[in-house]
Amino acid sequence: MQYVPDLVFIFGYGALSFILSMFLAPYWIAFLRRFKLGKNLRENATTGEKASVFNLLHKNKVGTPTMGGVLIWGTTLLVVLISRLLSLTGVLERSILQRDEMYLPLFALVVTGLLGIVDDWFNIKGLGKTKGLAVKPKMLLLLLFSGAAAYWFHVRLGWDVIHIPRVGDFTIGFWYIPLFMFIIIASANAVNITDGLDGLAAGLLCMAYTAFGVIAYAQGKEVLAAFCAVVVGAIVSFLWHNISPAKFYMGDTGAISLGATLGVVAMLTNSALVLAVIGAVFVIETLSSALQIFSKKFFGRKIFKIAPFHHHLEALGWPESSVVMRLWIVGAMCGVVGVIIGLIGTGIS
Repeated sequence: MQYVPDLVFIFGYGALSFILSMFLAPYWIAFLRRFKLGKNLRENATTGEKASVFNLLHKNKVGTPTMGGVLIWGTTLLVVLISRLLSLTGVLERSILQRDEMYLPLFALVVTGLLGIVDDWFNIKGLGKTKGLAVKPKMLLLLLFSGAAAYWFHVRLGWDVIHIPRVGDFTIGFWYIPLFMFIIIASANAVNITDGLDGLAAGLLCMAYTAFGVIAYAQGKEVLAAFCAVVVGAIVSFLWHNISPAKFYMGDTGAISLGATLGVVAMLTNSALVLAVIGAVFVIETLSSALQIFSKKFFGRKIFKIAPFHHHLEALGWPESSVVMRLWIVGAMCGVVGVIIGLIGTGIS
Protein backbone atom coordinates (compact mmCIF):
# COMPACT_ATOMS: atom_id res chain seq x y z
CA MET A 1 0.00 0.00 0.00
CA GLN A 2 1.50 3.29 -1.08
CA TYR A 3 1.63 6.37 1.17
CA VAL A 4 1.05 9.62 -0.69
CA PRO A 5 2.34 12.94 0.76
CA ASP A 6 -0.38 15.37 1.80
CA LEU A 7 0.00 17.92 -1.01
CA VAL A 8 0.19 15.21 -3.67
CA PHE A 9 -2.89 13.61 -2.12
CA ILE A 10 -4.79 16.93 -2.20
CA PHE A 11 -3.72 18.23 -5.61
CA GLY A 12 -3.80 14.78 -7.19
CA TYR A 13 -7.47 14.27 -6.41
CA GLY A 14 -8.21 17.88 -7.42
CA ALA A 15 -6.59 17.21 -10.80
CA LEU A 16 -8.48 13.91 -11.17
CA SER A 17 -11.73 15.74 -10.51
CA PHE A 18 -10.96 18.33 -13.20
CA ILE A 19 -9.98 15.71 -15.79
CA LEU A 20 -12.99 13.50 -15.08
CA SER A 21 -15.39 16.44 -15.19
CA MET A 22 -13.90 17.75 -18.44
CA PHE A 23 -14.42 14.29 -19.96
CA LEU A 24 -18.04 14.05 -18.77
CA ALA A 25 -19.09 17.64 -19.51
CA PRO A 26 -19.77 17.29 -23.29
CA TYR A 27 -21.92 14.21 -22.66
CA TRP A 28 -23.90 15.94 -19.92
CA ILE A 29 -24.44 19.05 -22.07
CA ALA A 30 -25.59 16.85 -24.97
CA PHE A 31 -27.99 15.04 -22.62
CA LEU A 32 -29.48 18.32 -21.37
CA ARG A 33 -29.93 19.59 -24.92
CA ARG A 34 -31.41 16.35 -26.18
CA PHE A 35 -34.15 16.35 -23.57
CA LYS A 36 -34.63 20.13 -23.78
CA LEU A 37 -33.77 20.72 -20.12
CA GLY A 38 -33.41 24.46 -20.64
CA LYS A 39 -33.86 27.44 -18.37
CA ASN A 40 -37.04 29.52 -18.27
CA LEU A 41 -36.96 33.16 -17.19
CA ARG A 42 -39.12 34.05 -14.21
CA GLU A 43 -42.13 36.18 -15.06
CA ASN A 44 -42.53 37.75 -11.61
CA ALA A 45 -40.03 39.16 -9.13
CA THR A 46 -39.92 37.96 -5.52
CA THR A 47 -42.12 40.89 -4.49
CA GLY A 48 -44.80 39.93 -7.03
CA GLU A 49 -44.51 42.49 -9.82
CA LYS A 50 -43.44 41.67 -13.36
CA ALA A 51 -39.69 41.07 -13.75
CA SER A 52 -39.55 43.27 -16.84
CA VAL A 53 -36.02 44.64 -16.38
CA PHE A 54 -34.58 41.20 -15.69
CA ASN A 55 -36.30 39.67 -18.73
CA LEU A 56 -35.06 42.49 -20.95
CA LEU A 57 -31.48 41.92 -19.83
CA HIS A 58 -31.60 38.12 -20.15
CA LYS A 59 -34.14 37.30 -22.86
CA ASN A 60 -31.38 35.76 -25.03
CA LYS A 61 -30.68 33.13 -22.35
CA VAL A 62 -34.04 31.38 -22.50
CA GLY A 63 -33.61 27.70 -23.27
CA THR A 64 -29.94 27.45 -22.29
CA PRO A 65 -29.44 24.05 -20.63
CA THR A 66 -29.52 24.10 -16.85
CA MET A 67 -28.77 21.57 -14.07
CA GLY A 68 -25.05 21.77 -14.81
CA GLY A 69 -24.54 21.54 -11.07
CA VAL A 70 -25.17 17.79 -11.34
CA LEU A 71 -21.84 17.59 -13.17
CA ILE A 72 -20.09 19.29 -10.23
CA TRP A 73 -21.50 17.34 -7.32
CA GLY A 74 -21.75 14.15 -9.38
CA THR A 75 -18.05 14.33 -10.28
CA THR A 76 -17.17 15.07 -6.65
CA LEU A 77 -19.11 12.01 -5.52
CA LEU A 78 -17.41 9.84 -8.17
CA VAL A 79 -13.91 10.97 -7.18
CA VAL A 80 -14.62 10.33 -3.49
CA LEU A 81 -15.84 6.82 -4.36
CA ILE A 82 -12.79 6.25 -6.57
CA SER A 83 -10.55 7.25 -3.67
CA ARG A 84 -12.34 4.73 -1.48
CA LEU A 85 -11.91 2.01 -4.09
CA LEU A 86 -8.17 2.76 -4.40
CA SER A 87 -7.89 2.51 -0.63
CA LEU A 88 -9.79 -0.78 -0.39
CA THR A 89 -7.72 -2.38 -3.17
CA GLY A 90 -4.49 -1.33 -1.49
CA VAL A 91 -3.32 1.04 -4.23
CA LEU A 92 -3.26 4.01 -1.87
CA GLU A 93 -3.19 4.20 1.91
CA ARG A 94 -5.71 7.01 2.43
CA SER A 95 -9.20 7.64 1.15
CA ILE A 96 -11.11 10.90 1.03
CA LEU A 97 -14.12 9.05 2.40
CA GLN A 98 -13.42 9.30 6.12
CA ARG A 99 -16.11 9.69 8.75
CA ASP A 100 -14.82 12.60 10.82
CA GLU A 101 -14.20 15.04 7.99
CA MET A 102 -16.16 13.80 5.03
CA TYR A 103 -19.54 12.23 5.71
CA LEU A 104 -21.40 15.43 6.52
CA PRO A 105 -20.11 17.67 3.66
CA LEU A 106 -20.62 14.87 1.16
CA PHE A 107 -24.11 14.21 2.52
CA ALA A 108 -24.89 17.94 2.34
CA LEU A 109 -23.65 18.16 -1.24
CA VAL A 110 -25.78 15.27 -2.51
CA VAL A 111 -28.98 15.88 -0.51
CA THR A 112 -29.19 19.61 -1.30
CA GLY A 113 -28.20 18.82 -4.87
CA LEU A 114 -31.27 16.59 -5.15
CA LEU A 115 -33.42 19.36 -3.67
CA GLY A 116 -32.04 21.71 -6.31
CA ILE A 117 -32.95 19.25 -9.06
CA VAL A 118 -36.59 19.47 -7.98
CA ASP A 119 -36.42 23.27 -8.12
CA ASP A 120 -34.77 23.18 -11.56
CA TRP A 121 -37.40 20.74 -12.82
CA PHE A 122 -40.17 23.12 -11.74
CA ASN A 123 -38.39 25.90 -13.64
CA ILE A 124 -37.90 23.84 -16.80
CA LYS A 125 -41.58 22.80 -16.84
CA GLY A 126 -42.77 26.30 -15.95
CA LEU A 127 -44.44 25.10 -12.76
CA GLY A 128 -45.28 27.45 -9.90
CA LYS A 129 -45.97 31.18 -9.82
CA THR A 130 -42.27 32.02 -10.20
CA LYS A 131 -41.44 29.07 -12.48
CA GLY A 132 -39.67 27.21 -9.71
CA LEU A 133 -40.22 25.58 -6.36
CA ALA A 134 -42.09 28.00 -4.08
CA VAL A 135 -40.08 29.74 -1.36
CA LYS A 136 -41.93 28.18 1.60
CA PRO A 137 -41.48 24.49 0.70
CA LYS A 138 -37.87 25.13 -0.36
CA MET A 139 -37.11 26.84 2.95
CA LEU A 140 -38.90 24.07 4.87
CA LEU A 141 -36.75 21.41 3.22
CA LEU A 142 -33.59 23.42 3.92
CA LEU A 143 -34.68 23.82 7.54
CA LEU A 144 -35.22 20.08 7.89
CA PHE A 145 -31.84 19.27 6.38
CA SER A 146 -29.90 21.91 8.31
CA GLY A 147 -31.69 20.93 11.54
CA ALA A 148 -30.72 17.28 11.10
CA ALA A 149 -27.11 18.24 10.30
CA ALA A 150 -26.97 20.63 13.26
CA TYR A 151 -28.30 17.92 15.56
CA TRP A 152 -25.62 15.52 14.33
CA PHE A 153 -22.88 18.11 14.85
CA HIS A 154 -24.01 19.18 18.31
CA VAL A 155 -25.44 16.02 19.90
CA ARG A 156 -23.56 13.19 18.19
CA LEU A 157 -20.20 14.89 17.60
CA GLY A 158 -20.29 17.23 20.58
CA TRP A 159 -19.62 20.50 18.74
CA ASP A 160 -20.68 23.56 20.74
CA VAL A 161 -17.82 26.04 20.29
CA ILE A 162 -17.68 29.14 18.09
CA HIS A 163 -14.29 30.66 17.31
CA ILE A 164 -13.74 34.42 17.06
CA PRO A 165 -10.39 35.17 15.36
CA ARG A 166 -7.79 36.71 17.69
CA VAL A 167 -10.26 36.55 20.57
CA GLY A 168 -10.76 32.88 21.31
CA ASP A 169 -13.23 30.02 21.55
CA PHE A 170 -16.61 30.40 23.20
CA THR A 171 -18.89 27.58 24.27
CA ILE A 172 -22.46 28.39 23.24
CA GLY A 173 -24.17 25.11 24.11
CA PHE A 174 -27.58 24.54 22.53
CA TRP A 175 -27.29 27.81 20.56
CA TYR A 176 -24.84 26.00 18.29
CA ILE A 177 -27.81 24.31 16.60
CA PRO A 178 -29.61 27.49 15.40
CA LEU A 179 -26.24 29.03 14.47
CA PHE A 180 -25.37 25.99 12.36
CA MET A 181 -28.80 26.07 10.69
CA PHE A 182 -28.47 29.78 9.93
CA ILE A 183 -25.02 29.34 8.35
CA ILE A 184 -26.17 26.49 6.09
CA ILE A 185 -29.41 28.15 4.96
CA ALA A 186 -27.76 31.56 4.51
CA SER A 187 -24.90 30.07 2.47
CA ALA A 188 -27.23 28.07 0.24
CA ASN A 189 -29.45 31.07 -0.48
CA ALA A 190 -26.57 33.52 -0.89
CA VAL A 191 -24.91 31.44 -3.62
CA ASN A 192 -28.29 30.85 -5.27
CA ILE A 193 -28.97 34.61 -5.35
CA THR A 194 -25.50 35.30 -6.78
CA ASP A 195 -25.88 32.72 -9.56
CA GLY A 196 -27.27 35.07 -12.20
CA LEU A 197 -24.51 35.82 -14.71
CA ASP A 198 -22.32 33.57 -16.85
CA GLY A 199 -19.45 32.34 -14.69
CA LEU A 200 -20.12 34.62 -11.70
CA ALA A 201 -21.09 32.17 -8.96
CA ALA A 202 -18.78 29.42 -10.25
CA GLY A 203 -15.72 31.68 -10.18
CA LEU A 204 -16.52 32.97 -6.70
CA LEU A 205 -17.10 29.42 -5.44
CA CYS A 206 -13.69 28.36 -6.79
CA MET A 207 -12.08 31.10 -4.71
CA ALA A 208 -14.13 30.33 -1.60
CA TYR A 209 -13.46 26.57 -1.64
CA THR A 210 -9.78 27.20 -2.34
CA ALA A 211 -9.59 29.55 0.65
CA PHE A 212 -11.23 27.02 2.96
CA GLY A 213 -9.02 24.28 1.55
CA VAL A 214 -5.98 26.30 2.66
CA ILE A 215 -7.49 26.83 6.12
CA ALA A 216 -8.39 23.14 6.44
CA TYR A 217 -4.87 22.08 5.45
CA ALA A 218 -3.32 24.52 7.94
CA GLN A 219 -5.51 23.00 10.66
CA GLY A 220 -4.28 19.50 9.84
CA LYS A 221 -7.53 18.47 8.15
CA GLU A 222 -5.91 17.06 5.00
CA VAL A 223 -8.96 15.01 3.98
CA LEU A 224 -11.24 18.04 4.15
CA ALA A 225 -8.65 20.02 2.18
CA ALA A 226 -8.66 17.26 -0.44
CA PHE A 227 -12.46 17.42 -0.60
CA CYS A 228 -12.25 21.17 -1.23
CA ALA A 229 -9.70 20.52 -3.99
CA VAL A 230 -12.00 17.95 -5.60
CA VAL A 231 -14.90 20.42 -5.56
CA VAL A 232 -12.67 23.14 -7.03
CA GLY A 233 -11.49 20.81 -9.80
CA ALA A 234 -15.09 20.03 -10.78
CA ILE A 235 -16.12 23.70 -10.63
CA VAL A 236 -13.18 24.79 -12.81
CA SER A 237 -14.23 22.25 -15.43
CA PHE A 238 -17.80 23.52 -15.23
CA LEU A 239 -16.55 27.10 -15.51
CA TRP A 240 -14.74 26.20 -18.74
CA HIS A 241 -18.17 25.73 -20.31
CA ASN A 242 -20.01 28.34 -18.23
CA ILE A 243 -18.06 31.51 -19.10
CA SER A 244 -19.89 33.86 -21.48
CA PRO A 245 -21.62 32.76 -23.61
CA ALA A 246 -22.52 29.91 -21.28
CA LYS A 247 -23.18 26.48 -22.77
CA PHE A 248 -25.10 25.54 -19.64
CA TYR A 249 -25.95 26.86 -16.18
CA MET A 250 -25.37 25.20 -12.81
CA GLY A 251 -29.00 25.75 -11.79
CA ASP A 252 -30.29 25.46 -8.24
CA THR A 253 -28.93 21.92 -8.02
CA GLY A 254 -25.47 23.44 -8.18
CA ALA A 255 -25.96 26.75 -6.40
CA ILE A 256 -27.91 25.44 -3.40
CA SER A 257 -25.73 22.35 -2.91
CA LEU A 258 -22.40 24.14 -3.25
CA GLY A 259 -23.59 26.98 -1.01
CA ALA A 260 -24.89 24.68 1.72
CA THR A 261 -21.75 22.54 1.58
CA LEU A 262 -19.55 25.64 1.81
CA GLY A 263 -21.35 26.44 5.05
CA VAL A 264 -20.68 22.92 6.34
CA VAL A 265 -16.98 23.24 5.49
CA ALA A 266 -16.87 26.57 7.33
CA MET A 267 -18.37 24.93 10.43
CA LEU A 268 -15.99 21.95 10.20
CA THR A 269 -13.04 24.37 10.26
CA ASN A 270 -14.70 26.45 13.02
CA SER A 271 -14.58 29.45 10.66
CA ALA A 272 -18.17 30.64 10.61
CA LEU A 273 -17.19 34.29 11.02
CA VAL A 274 -14.43 34.00 8.43
CA LEU A 275 -17.05 32.72 5.95
CA ALA A 276 -18.58 36.21 5.87
CA VAL A 277 -15.21 37.61 4.74
CA ILE A 278 -14.31 34.92 2.22
CA GLY A 279 -17.85 35.01 0.82
CA ALA A 280 -18.21 38.80 1.03
CA VAL A 281 -19.59 39.08 -2.52
CA PHE A 282 -22.26 36.51 -1.67
CA VAL A 283 -23.12 38.58 1.42
CA ILE A 284 -23.35 41.81 -0.61
CA GLU A 285 -25.59 40.17 -3.21
CA THR A 286 -27.91 38.80 -0.52
CA LEU A 287 -28.10 42.10 1.35
CA SER A 288 -28.90 43.97 -1.87
CA SER A 289 -31.90 41.69 -2.47
CA ALA A 290 -33.05 41.95 1.15
CA LEU A 291 -32.77 45.75 1.14
CA GLN A 292 -34.64 45.97 -2.16
CA ILE A 293 -37.51 43.86 -0.86
CA PHE A 294 -37.64 45.80 2.44
CA SER A 295 -37.62 49.19 0.73
CA LYS A 296 -40.33 48.26 -1.79
CA LYS A 297 -42.54 46.70 0.86
CA PHE A 298 -42.34 49.47 3.48
CA PHE A 299 -41.50 52.58 1.45
CA GLY A 300 -42.85 51.71 -2.00
CA ARG A 301 -39.59 52.56 -3.77
CA LYS A 302 -36.52 50.80 -5.10
CA ILE A 303 -32.96 51.24 -3.86
CA PHE A 304 -31.48 49.51 -6.92
CA LYS A 305 -32.69 49.45 -10.52
CA ILE A 306 -32.94 45.70 -10.07
CA ALA A 307 -31.65 43.33 -7.40
CA PRO A 308 -29.41 41.53 -6.68
CA PHE A 309 -26.46 43.87 -7.09
CA HIS A 310 -24.94 42.23 -10.19
CA HIS A 311 -28.15 42.87 -12.13
CA HIS A 312 -28.14 46.49 -10.91
CA LEU A 313 -24.69 46.92 -12.45
CA GLU A 314 -26.00 45.42 -15.68
CA ALA A 315 -28.93 47.85 -15.67
CA LEU A 316 -26.45 50.71 -15.28
CA GLY A 317 -24.90 49.64 -18.59
CA TRP A 318 -21.99 47.50 -17.45
CA PRO A 319 -21.26 44.62 -19.87
CA GLU A 320 -21.92 41.23 -18.31
CA SER A 321 -18.27 40.17 -18.62
CA SER A 322 -17.12 43.34 -16.82
CA VAL A 323 -19.51 42.72 -13.93
CA VAL A 324 -18.34 39.13 -13.59
CA MET A 325 -14.61 39.78 -13.76
CA ARG A 326 -14.70 42.75 -11.39
CA LEU A 327 -16.71 40.81 -8.83
CA TRP A 328 -14.23 37.95 -9.28
CA ILE A 329 -11.43 40.38 -8.37
CA VAL A 330 -13.33 41.49 -5.27
CA GLY A 331 -13.99 37.86 -4.38
CA ALA A 332 -10.33 36.92 -4.80
CA MET A 333 -9.17 39.76 -2.55
CA CYS A 334 -11.77 38.84 0.07
CA GLY A 335 -10.62 35.23 -0.11
CA VAL A 336 -7.01 36.23 0.57
CA VAL A 337 -8.03 38.45 3.48
CA GLY A 338 -10.26 35.68 4.83
CA VAL A 339 -7.43 33.14 4.74
CA ILE A 340 -5.13 35.57 6.56
CA ILE A 341 -7.75 36.19 9.26
CA GLY A 342 -8.46 32.47 9.52
CA LEU A 343 -4.80 31.51 9.90
CA ILE A 344 -3.86 34.32 12.28
CA GLY A 345 -7.02 33.70 14.27
CA THR A 346 -6.01 30.10 14.95
CA GLY A 347 -2.45 31.05 15.79
CA ILE A 348 -1.02 29.63 12.56
CA SER A 349 1.62 31.74 10.83
